[in-house]
Amino acid sequence: MRLSKMHLKTLREVPNEAEIPSHILLLRTGMIRKLVSGVYGFMPLGWRSIRKIEDIIRQEMDRSGGQEIHMSAVQPAELWEESGRWSVYGPELWRLKDRHGREFCLGPTHEEIFTDIVRSDISSYRQLPMNLYQIQTKYRDEARPRFGLMRSREFIMKDAYSFDLDQEGLDKSYEDMYAAYDRIFTRCGLTFRPVEADSGAIGGSNSHEFTALSEVGESEIAYCEACDMAATVERAACVDAAASSEPELPMEEVHTPGTKTIEEVAGFLGLSQEQTMKALLFVTYDDEGKENGYVAAFVRGDRELNMTKLVNALDIPEHSIEFADEEKMGAVTGCVGGFTGPVGLHDCRIVVDSELPGLKNLCAGACKVDHHLKNVNYGRDYKGDIVTDIKVLKEGDPCPVCGAPVKHARGIEVGQVFKLGTKYSQSMGAVYKDENQKDQLIVMGCYGIGVTRTLAAVVEQHHDENGIIWPMAIAPYHAIITVMKPDDETQIQVAEQIYQELGGAGVEVLLDDRKERPGVKFKDADLLGIPVRITVGRGAAQGLVEYKLRRDAEKEEVSVEEGIARAIEIVNKEK
Repeated sequence: MRLSKMHLKTLREVPNEAEIPSHILLLRTGMIRKLVSGVYGFMPLGWRSIRKIEDIIRQEMDRSGGQEIHMSAVQPAELWEESGRWSVYGPELWRLKDRHGREFCLGPTHEEIFTDIVRSDISSYRQLPMNLYQIQTKYRDEARPRFGLMRSREFIMKDAYSFDLDQEGLDKSYEDMYAAYDRIFTRCGLTFRPVEADSGAIGGSNSHEFTALSEVGESEIAYCEACDMAATVERAACVDAAASSEPELPMEEVHTPGTKTIEEVAGFLGLSQEQTMKALLFVTYDDEGKENGYVAAFVRGDRELNMTKLVNALDIPEHSIEFADEEKMGAVTGCVGGFTGPVGLHDCRIVVDSELPGLKNLCAGACKVDHHLKNVNYGRDYKGDIVTDIKVLKEGDPCPVCGAPVKHARGIEVGQVFKLGTKYSQSMGAVYKDENQKDQLIVMGCYGIGVTRTLAAVVEQHHDENGIIWPMAIAPYHAIITVMKPDDETQIQVAEQIYQELGGAGVEVLLDDRKERPGVKFKDADLLGIPVRITVGRGAAQGLVEYKLRRDAEKEEVSVEEGIARAIEIVNKEK
């Protein structure tokens, strides 16, 4: 492709809306074009890289036995009502009605659609296992779209669904997809880590998130260098502190004026924060958005509450809970903002972290302004409606597997795999007949890859101060030929020779024949991140060109023939 004929508009200035490198660079290179907040289109170079990621996904999915289909993004509400997700998925579900008042949604995912296909077409155990996938545009009505392609309202996703006879079959399908994802992200040039993850609105049991390591990522992961433990912080289990053997002391009310925070009350009473108890107060809502009761959650004073664990413990959707108005909640339950403890609370669900029952003589709020209770003990003074792990695994905490200190890292979720089990087949009646002609529920798995998010993650990991540094496999073009003086007949002849020979060898090549200053061309070549650059300049008359890899600082003067040969060799090796 000749740059003089390409639709290309690069930007010298950083767009005001862009905060992270991938968003800045994809806009500056003209690879993406914003339509409205959270909605982007792809221009020629960006679309070429998207298609290459899709091609890698197709190759690995087909290699693993997947069959590609393509379903509509418009989904009827009836199928979501069958699965039970229409009312619980949350405000991210983009709902609409047709002219007849029939309800639909723009699909954020396709479990219901694929389950409906299989229950209609599969009748015998002989037809299983099966894996169907698609690469398609998805929609989620994000409240706060940000970071360009990282959190957008419209995005391209590969979603696959496996259908098996039993749990053993699902385990095999899950392992196959896990291995395929490892190959896909490796081929895309990502540094990533598979970690245990929460299933969220998709549901099911086991789940792993494939996380591209990056400081700008929204996923926080906990991992252990002494063993293989790795999980999202949402999912990571915690080790409870050792149970105390000290005797229980008589509970005592103390005056603690103005001490609403854990730090303040611990300092006032001369206690460590580990000797205190923290209360967090919530209100829940039903499917119609009406208040459905209050929740008080308690963790040790130095701990943080894990909202995902709390939501899972309550068995409610994430959008059905928020922090309570303390005054309104106090009128019903007896809580007092800043001074709430479990003793004397009523008319609310009390969720107690699993660590607290083993600890003795803690300090908690007295549900009375400017007062706390000392020597509060589980069983004697209070009880929980739910007792389970609801705390965050912090950096430095003991690993739940081996006990070594855990570390934290940030990353970008680029893919996730789920063991759905019979969640959808049971609610939607997807069955097959076994060898004895008895109906059995189909056992399902679900596997997603964010295609557009993968593109952004690659840019986050592969860039410098001058622009993108594309891995060969997904670069929009493999090589760029920069002509210093397009009006110089010798230079243009040499450039044309290289252009034709590289193209004939299967190298995707750009020819920068624009009538621009050399400095502009070099800046654009670096910004666009094309892996191989061959510069045709004054040495052309002697049969010499400059050869440079985008990822390296060094450049060499070589013969035209050597430049061509090197480019072909590295492209064939790395693409």
